[in-house]
Amino acid sequence: MLKAITASLLMEQVLAPNWKFKTKLNNDDKVKPGEIKIRGLKEPSSKRVKDILESDLNDLKATILQDDKMLKAMPGNVDPEVINKVLIPKIIKIKYPDLSDNEVEEVRQHVVVDSVIKNGEIKEAGDKRFIRMAGSFVDIDDIHIDLINRINPFQQAFEILSKSVTTKVLKVIQDHIEASRIKMDFEEAKILWPKIHEFIKMYNKYPNLKSNDPLEKRMAECIIYLKEEKRKGAEANG
Repeated sequence: MLKAITASLLMEQVLAPNWKFKTKLNNDDKVKPGEIKIRGLKEPSSKRVKDILESDLNDLKATILQDDKMLKAMPGNVDPEVINKVLIPKIIKIKYPDLSDNEVEEVRQHVVVDSVIKNGEIKEAGDKRFIRMAGSFVDIDDIHIDLINRINPFQQAFEILSKSVTTKVLKVIQDHIEASRIKMDFEEAKILWPKIHEFIKMYNKYPNLKSNDPLEKRMAECIIYLKEEKRKGAEANG
């Protein structure tokens, strides 16, 4: 199920028009068709980085979207600059351990820029192009990497998914996010399980995660914990 969720989030990126991103050096820089120039953007300094950007970008995005911390961060639960400058570089370093810190930063900038621009709505007015980012239109000629770094690159994709998928799939997403926050072990779950059955029998409903009663809330967390353990077991067994 989580692979299907990741595929849904990635689909918006894959189907969006492709752009080539270059460093904007001055206001007189000529822009070719299909190209966007961004102030402060680092150009690839090695063949390795060029190869990743040209042939491995969607695979890298899929890896980012599958990361547990990113799943928790995508709905807007984490500051965008933390996502872009802390979480994403860590994922890049794990996926490509041979890259230097400078190369990691080059890859990071391009994957974030590519994701933000593809999530944005581009409109033309005369000889100007504008892109909607974080709820407002910005002149493409004025885009700086510092502005891009302040935008959650996958929040809009998550919001699109939230509107298009079924309630059941959304609950799987939310449960997975909650599971990453819950601290529980099997011994506690084993004690709580019969109490959960008693609760359901007595009140004819499942424990509510948002309940003011700490025991009811803990029982709700136990259900999420057990579902997540079951999912992990199923994935491990193929």
